[in-house]
Amino acid sequence: MAGRYNQGYGGGGGASMEVVSTPNQELALTNCAYVSPGDLRRFPNALALVADVWVFTLRAHDAVTSGRIALNAIQRRQVKVSTGDSVTVSSFAPPDDFKLALLTLELEYAKARANRNDELDAVVLAQQLRKRFLDQVMTSGQRVPFEFYGTNYLFTVNQALLEGQESSTQLDRGFLSSDTYIIFEAAPNSGIKVINQKEAASSKLFKHKEFNLEKLGIGGLSAEFTDIFRRAFASRVFPPHVVSKLGIKHVKGILLYGPPGTGKTLMARQIGKLLNGKDPKIVNGPEVLSKFVGETEKNVRDLFADAENEQKTRGDQSDLHVIIFDEIDAICKSRGSTRDGTGVHDSIVNQLLTKIDGVEALNNVLLIGMTNRKDLLDEALLRPGRLEVHIEINLPDENGRLQILQIHTNKMKENSFLSPDINLHELAARTKNYSGAELEGVVKSAVSFALNRQITMDDLTKPLDEESIKVTMDDFVNALHEITPAFGASTDNLERCRLRGIVDCGKAHKHIYQRAMLLVEQVKVSKGSPLVTCLLEGPAGSGKSAMAASVGIDSDFAYVKIISAETMIGFSESSKCAQISKVFEDAYKSQFSIIILDDIERLLEYVAIGPRFSNLISQTLLVLLKRVPPKGKNLLVIGTTSEVGFLESVGMCDVFSVTYHVPKLKKEDAKKVLQHLNVFDEGDLDAAAEALDDMPIKKLYTLVEMAAQGPTGGSAEAIYAGEEKIDINHLFSILSDIIRY
Repeated sequence: MAGRYNQGYGGGGGASMEVVSTPNQELALTNCAYVSPGDLRRFPNALALVADVWVFTLRAHDAVTSGRIALNAIQRRQVKVSTGDSVTVSSFAPPDDFKLALLTLELEYAKARANRNDELDAVVLAQQLRKRFLDQVMTSGQRVPFEFYGTNYLFTVNQALLEGQESSTQLDRGFLSSDTYIIFEAAPNSGIKVINQKEAASSKLFKHKEFNLEKLGIGGLSAEFTDIFRRAFASRVFPPHVVSKLGIKHVKGILLYGPPGTGKTLMARQIGKLLNGKDPKIVNGPEVLSKFVGETEKNVRDLFADAENEQKTRGDQSDLHVIIFDEIDAICKSRGSTRDGTGVHDSIVNQLLTKIDGVEALNNVLLIGMTNRKDLLDEALLRPGRLEVHIEINLPDENGRLQILQIHTNKMKENSFLSPDINLHELAARTKNYSGAELEGVVKSAVSFALNRQITMDDLTKPLDEESIKVTMDDFVNALHEITPAFGASTDNLERCRLRGIVDCGKAHKHIYQRAMLLVEQVKVSKGSPLVTCLLEGPAGSGKSAMAASVGIDSDFAYVKIISAETMIGFSESSKCAQISKVFEDAYKSQFSIIILDDIERLLEYVAIGPRFSNLISQTLLVLLKRVPPKGKNLLVIGTTSEVGFLESVGMCDVFSVTYHVPKLKKEDAKKVLQHLNVFDEGDLDAAAEALDDMPIKKLYTLVEMAAQGPTGGSAEAIYAGEEKIDINHLFSILSDIIRY
C-alpha cells in the first residue's frame, strides 16, 4: 500500500525525520503531525505517510525545527517510536474517490476511570468529530484522542469503508468527509453508553467482513451455515433499537445434530472463532456432572455467570457470550427418563431452561448444543426461546465431499506433494456416504502409503528424501479400501449371502432379478414413491437371500444394510426393535438406500408349535415398512421368507408393495447350474439334472460338493481342477441315502 501512495519527501522516495513531542497539549488533540514551515512546503497535499503505514495531516509550527516531525503520544505509540528516534516520512498522494462512506469507531476514555458511566449522544458526537477531523485520513486500526464536553476520549477505527467498496485485502483508509456515516461502539468494560444511535446494518459481532468457509476448514456445509446465520445472527447484526422496534427477541440456542463425523463440533468451534468479544466456552456434556450434591447445578450456573454480570452492567451493549455444549444428550435427557434416583439430570435441564428462558433470562447468550441423538433430548429444551434452531448436519453430497477433499489436500498441493494424476472430482464421486471425518481419514491413509514408500524397513536410519514424497491416485484408491463409511453398503455381509457368486439359474430366477432391479430404478427416479417394498418368498435354500444381496450390490446405492437374526442373537425384544429402528433411521440419512430383511420369520422368533412369535417386533416392522422416508430420501426394502403363510396370518404380506415367488430348480435350470460348475461328464449332465429336479439351489450345491468327495474321499481337489469328473452313480448313491432334501 505504501508503494502505491509514496511520492517521496523532498523529491525522493522517503526521508528520515527526527520525532519530537507536539508543542502543547491542545495540538495533541488535533490528530495532526507538525513540521517546520519550510518542511511543509515539500508536501504538496499536506499529507504525510509515516513509517509506511499511517497517514497524518501536516501543519506548520514555528516551534518545530527543520528535519523534525512532532507527533503526540498516541501517534508515537502506533508508529512505535520514541522522541529522538528517526522515522521514514514520505508525501502521500490520495487516489480518486478517497472519501469514506462508513466509519465505525470504538470509544473509550483516554484515561481509565473507575465507576464512570457517561452517556454520549451519537448525533452530537458525530457532528463534532466531522467538524474537528474533516478531510483527515482515517486508517483502520488507528487510535485518535479527542476532547468532548471537557473529557478526553480515544476512538479506535474498527472499520473504514470507501464509497462503493464492500471488502478489501488492502489496508482500509480514506478521507473523513461531511457525508461519512459514523457508527459508534463502546469499548468493552469502558462504562460508556452511546445513545441516540441510528446505526447502519453493520455490527462488531463478527471479526471479519466476509466469510470464507474453506479458509475456516468447513466444507460442504454452506447451506447449513447460511441457515444458522439467518436464524441466529441476522437479528444480532442490527442495532438494539431496530430489534426493539420489530418486537422480536434474539435466538438464544442452536442445536446441531446428525451422524458422527459430519462436522458439528468443527462448525460450532468456527462460529466461536468468527465472533468478536468473549471467547466461547466449550463444555463436554459429562464434564458438568459432579459427585457432590448441588455441584452439578452450580457448574451450569457458573457457565452463565460472566454473561449475567455483563448484562447487569452494560445492558444491550453487552457482548455475545457463546456457550458450546458437546454431547448435550449426556446431560439433557428427557426429564423422568433416568432411573438413577438423584434427579440430577432433571435439575440440569431445569437450570438451563431458567437461564435461557426464565424470568430473568439472559439476552446476551447463545447456546450451541451438539448431539448424535436428538431423540434423547428433553422436548422443553427444543421449543422456541430455547434451542429453537435445529440444523441437521448430514452426510456431505458430492460437491461437499469435493470441498472437504480440497481442504485436506490444500497444503499438499501448495508444497508440491500432490501427484498430477490426482483427480479429486473422481474421488468425490467414489466416496458416497463418507462423512467429513472419514474423508480426512482417507487423506491420512493415502499420505501414509506415500510416506511408507520413502522408508526402508531394513535401515530406518537412512536419510529421507522429502522432495520425492508424492501422494498418488493409487494411494487414495488403496486408502478407500482401508477406510470404509459407517453409513455405506455392508459389502462383506452381502457377499457372505452369495459365497458361490451368481450363476444362471434359469428363466424364473432371472425374471425375478430383473423385476427387482426395476424396483431399484423406480426408487432412483420416482418422485411420488419414496418408499418401495418387495417380498421374496419361496422354499428354504431357493436363493432368496443371494438374490436380495445381489440386488443390493448391483444397485450401486451408497447405503445397503442387511438385518438378520444372526446379528441379534441374545438380544431382548426391545433391543432387537431398537436395532431394527436404528438401521431404518440411518437409511434416512442417505439419498438412496436399501434395507434387506433376511428371514423375517426368524426376526419374529416364529415357532410353528404353539404357534409363537414376537408381536413387539412384528408391530415394529409393520410401522417401519409403512413409514414414508423424509423428503429427498428414497428407500427400497427387500424382505425374504420361507414361511409366507405365517406372514399372511400376521398381516405382514400386506405391507409389501410386491411379492415374488422364488421357486426350486427345475430339470433344465439344474442342468444350467451343473454346466456352470463343470464337474460332470457331458453325457451324465441330463441324468444328474433329472436326479436333481425340483431341488433348491443351495441344497444342489451341497449335494454336488458331497459327490465331489468321491466314494472314499479326497477327489474334490482333482474334480474342481478339471482333472476328473464326478461319478454319476456315486451321486445316485448319495441321493438314495438322504431321506429328506
